[in-house]
Amino acid sequence: MINEIQKTAESKMQRSFEVLKENLAKVRTGRAHTGLLDQVEVEYYGSPVPVSQVANVTLIDARTIGVKPFESNMAAPIEKAIRDSNLGLNPASVGDLIRVPMPMLTEERRKDLIKVVRGEAEEGRVAIRNVRRDANNDFKRMLKDKEVSEDDARRAEEQIQKLTDKYIAEVDKLLAVKEEDLMAI
Repeated sequence: MINEIQKTAESKMQRSFEVLKENLAKVRTGRAHTGLLDQVEVEYYGSPVPVSQVANVTLIDARTIGVKPFESNMAAPIEKAIRDSNLGLNPASVGDLIRVPMPMLTEERRKDLIKVVRGEAEEGRVAIRNVRRDANNDFKRMLKDKEVSEDDARRAEEQIQKLTDKYIAEVDKLLAVKEEDLMAI
C-alpha cells in the first residue's frame, strides 16, 4: 500500500514537472523555435486545430519560423491566427510561405518574461508540494487506521520528502536555464 502511494506521488510529481516544462517552452526567448506556434489554433472546416496540423512548421533561420500550409487556401487564416495570438508576432506571406520573424526582446520585456517564468516555476513547486501533502495525509490516515506502523509511516514520509526535494531541485535547474536563456541577447 505504501509503495503504491509513493509510485502515484512520483508519477504526479513527474507530470507536474512535465507541465512546467511545457509552460516554460511557451515563454518566448529571442530565438525562434517551432514549438512557439503549438498553442496557436486556426479554424479548419469549422473546428479549431493547431497550426502544425494544417501546415508544415519549420525554422528558416535562428530568428525566423516558416509556415507552409498544406492547402493554399489556408494561408490567410493561418496568418491571421498567428497575428491574433497574444505572442506578439507579425507574420508576412511570401507566396505560399508564411514567414514569422521573431522580434528582438527589449530589456524591459526580458524582465517581464523572467517574472512570468518565476511565477510558472513557483506554481510547479506548489504542485509538487501538494502531491507531497496528499501522500503524507494518506500515510497519516493509514497510521490512524492501524494499517501501518509508526516507523513505516515515518520512513514513507521521509521517502516522499526526498522525492519532493529532488523534483524541486529539477524545477530550480529548469528555471535557471530559462532565465539564462531569456537574458542572452
